[in-house]
Amino acid sequence: MKKTALTLALIAGVFVSVHAQTSLPSETPDEFKAPVDSFDYVKRTVMIPMRDGVKLNTVIVIPRKARNAPMLLTRTPYNAVDMTAHAESSQMESILQGYDNQPDVIAQGGYIRVVQDVRGKYGSEGDYVMNRPMAGTALNPTAVDHSTDAWDTIEWLSKNVPESNGKVGIIGGSYDGFLPLIALVNPHPALKVAVPMNPMVDGWRGDDWFHHGAFRQVNLSYILEQVVTRRNEARWFTSHYDDYDTFMRAGSAGELARQRGVDQAGFWRKVVAHPAYDEFWQPQAVDKILAKQPVTVPTLLVHSLWDAEDIYGAIAVYKAIKPNDKDNKVFLVMGPWNHGGQDGDGSKLGPIKFGSDTGLYFREQILLPFLDRYLKDEPSPETLAAKIAPVTAFETGTNKWRALDVWPSGCVSGCITAPATLKLAPNAKLSLSNAAPVALAKPAQKEGYDEYVSDPTRPVPYRQRPISPVGYDEAKGQTWPRWLVDDQREASGRTDVLTYTTGVLTAPVKISGEPVAHLLASTSGTDSDWVVKLIDVYPDQVGAQPELGGYQLMVSADIFRGRYREGPDKAKAIAANTALPYRFALPTANHVFLPGHRIMVQIQSSWFPLYDRNPQTFVPNIFYAQPADYKKATQRIYHDSYIELPLVGASVR
Repeated sequence: MKKTALTLALIAGVFVSVHAQTSLPSETPDEFKAPVDSFDYVKRTVMIPMRDGVKLNTVIVIPRKARNAPMLLTRTPYNAVDMTAHAESSQMESILQGYDNQPDVIAQGGYIRVVQDVRGKYGSEGDYVMNRPMAGTALNPTAVDHSTDAWDTIEWLSKNVPESNGKVGIIGGSYDGFLPLIALVNPHPALKVAVPMNPMVDGWRGDDWFHHGAFRQVNLSYILEQVVTRRNEARWFTSHYDDYDTFMRAGSAGELARQRGVDQAGFWRKVVAHPAYDEFWQPQAVDKILAKQPVTVPTLLVHSLWDAEDIYGAIAVYKAIKPNDKDNKVFLVMGPWNHGGQDGDGSKLGPIKFGSDTGLYFREQILLPFLDRYLKDEPSPETLAAKIAPVTAFETGTNKWRALDVWPSGCVSGCITAPATLKLAPNAKLSLSNAAPVALAKPAQKEGYDEYVSDPTRPVPYRQRPISPVGYDEAKGQTWPRWLVDDQREASGRTDVLTYTTGVLTAPVKISGEPVAHLLASTSGTDSDWVVKLIDVYPDQVGAQPELGGYQLMVSADIFRGRYREGPDKAKAIAANTALPYRFALPTANHVFLPGHRIMVQIQSSWFPLYDRNPQTFVPNIFYAQPADYKKATQRIYHDSYIELPLVGASVR
């Protein structure tokens, strides 16, 4: 009995002791120290102070053996931590794989990689403003902007990274390409080179938000995810398998924004309040800002010929700053890429093959020598011997790189680029001549016209349906980045698309520069959109690649919102049933229409849901258009209309 009682007492004591303990010892160390001695890099994360006290999260990745190494800076709203951690790896090149990092260039060049969150995003302090306007202006009365933040960042880097030589280059694409341009406004002395790739430059003229006044409503998802939270935690949701249905059921872009909560974003409210090219958009145009000052930093502008997002910016900046380039510091590269395509495999885009990896060529033969020349203390003899042309342009059609002195130019010498006319003719024909462009006026009756009915209830899709949401995951069917090379036969078979075609070419036709649409058109409505597409039609049979038989490849295309015919700063109703001239530039091309091919022009009045529908009834603000405002219209395109081609007067070599 006593032994049993004692045993029970001991058991009871243990039971009480166990239940009296409130927690178990943690198995997580107070501080984990990763064993990184075998890594070929060292990573540091610092908060760099700006002049107003705001600190910006900055990740610095340093090659372990770096001594007097130059630094490559990217400022971004897209998460500096993620951009420097694309893989769990001991290799620097592996962790930098991905968007905007050019890991092969960095590894070969021995560069220190610096990536920084802009103010208000991810790990950085402060407030976020989309494409923050310049300080001290009506749009930004504060003392800070992206130019001052870049200056303060470079000042800190040049003095606080002992492994560096104090020299900084700034590089990036898209939004991250806009930021190198702004760093040039008041460049820090340690900033030795800038590489803006596919930069956002003018959101109304032809980059992300509008094209010639037509709103790019597919970017509603970007605005939501980018603006409403610091860490992009909000997500756009789809309600239909086909994006065409998602936008149609909502009615207007403004209504869809309300349904998705985008109207809570301050930037969206600014967009809706400023549909015209007014005092909000004009002062933010980066090309206009940079045109006012000399070029002091060597700058390599990178342009993609099939950029679905920022096809306007790089060329606009080149045209703006080249006249101020007294010391030959401005360089331009254009390749056969989509948005950011120069960072990856550039051997093809969709079904269109280019005969070589054009992305690799750019990185190895142009970008790396360019950076080394200006950032290394002692560039190699190979770098010093490398000749980087003022303009390096890939010529699509012949698939050849051309080294040029200026742009636009078809060749270094022995040829000229002069405007020619591609004139609309009866029976869906096109005629090409060297006739000089002329101003359009009301047509003579003998010229004639073609007409179609534009119905807002069945707008022309911008690509074959079903249309997947804008995205970059091809495993999910998201092929948005390459839609500009889609076969245009889907559109050419519609009754609300006019199609004009030349005969089969017997000699090459080369264009270098911006085609310009000159339309003489009328509408039975009081507002209208005009879409013009310049297309290369392949031979009926292509033996080496049968799927390209009869392929209709867009070379250049854009949209114009008719209410801005008399000027982009103010909308005006269109006089109904009156032939009026419209003139607008299409994106830059550097293309050869080869013998055996044909040239085609397509004209239509909607490009949906890429752009919001025009009601075809004039309303003060299309964002607020009501269902009753959307009406059919009869559109007439007169045969006086033509496309002005920047024709190169030389045979293909």
